[in-house]
Amino acid sequence: MTSVVTNLVDSYNDLMDKQSDPRVNNWVMMSSPIPTVMICLFYAVLSKYLGPKLMENRKPFDLRGTLIIYNLIQTLFSSWIFYEYLMSGWAKGYSIRCQPVDYSRDPIAIRMANTCWWYYFSKFTEFFDTLFFILRKKNQHVSTLHVIHHGIMPFSVWMGVKFAPGGHSTFFALLNTFVHIIMYFYYMLAAMGPQYQKYIWWKKYLTTFQMVQFVMIMCHQFQLVFTECNYPRGFMIWIGLHGVLFLGLFSNFYKTKYTGDSTMKKSAKTRNGNVGACMPVLDENNSDMKHNGVSSYATIYNKEYNSCYSNGTNNGYVANNNVAEKKLA
Repeated sequence: MTSVVTNLVDSYNDLMDKQSDPRVNNWVMMSSPIPTVMICLFYAVLSKYLGPKLMENRKPFDLRGTLIIYNLIQTLFSSWIFYEYLMSGWAKGYSIRCQPVDYSRDPIAIRMANTCWWYYFSKFTEFFDTLFFILRKKNQHVSTLHVIHHGIMPFSVWMGVKFAPGGHSTFFALLNTFVHIIMYFYYMLAAMGPQYQKYIWWKKYLTTFQMVQFVMIMCHQFQLVFTECNYPRGFMIWIGLHGVLFLGLFSNFYKTKYTGDSTMKKSAKTRNGNVGACMPVLDENNSDMKHNGVSSYATIYNKEYNSCYSNGTNNGYVANNNVAEKKLA
């Protein structure tokens, strides 16, 4: 038993010290996976137990102003990360066909690694999506799937920064960050109230945009199956499978929302006097299909609920009259 433990410890130390990128070893949270794992575990416990328990006998908070500011910050933050991905590689000669990781000390290579770290950090800021649900006592939206998704994303991105901060798979982060610019801007407008809904008529196309994103990710990643490229195949497969999973989830969502049973729509019209009065809205603010540096992103899907919220928003999502829909991530 002692020898087994010793071998495991030696293998771990070899992985961390010799097979990782030495440039990032001294960066915040990068020397060991333990801090990231502990934060993710605390997030899971807070989301499913501590948070709801603490709010059990308290009134829900009115966070409309907070949600507007949060979504604005996330929009600007995503815009900056997107710009950095362009300036550190994708607008500076990165190949869409095959792009190895540049592990050198070249300023551009360091800038790319730094951008990947900030993308990793953004996975923690997305925890606020769940916190806002809890503080507003919308616990039905904090599903197990939602928590698992947000809980594993930081660790998945941590691996990307630790071992491959740059190269081929950052195309996924580039796309996902661009989508988040649009999504968080949408949720900012949604959080402003019903009077702004006329400016977000394009919400239907967000879902289509998301699906196109995942098709592009799948094609971009899996092309390496047929192409020789000096890029870790493990990361390529991991991200490609994320694209498959999320494309399936978004496709199912699209069918349910936009090509659903006409009888249900007619029933909704009878109840509300307007077919679209309480149609669900794609929601990414309090989580979603986000992916990580290896993975965003996004985000996870929650079920539709037959209730609307009097304040007109659901953590930055429009909740029209009878059906509020949580973001997909």
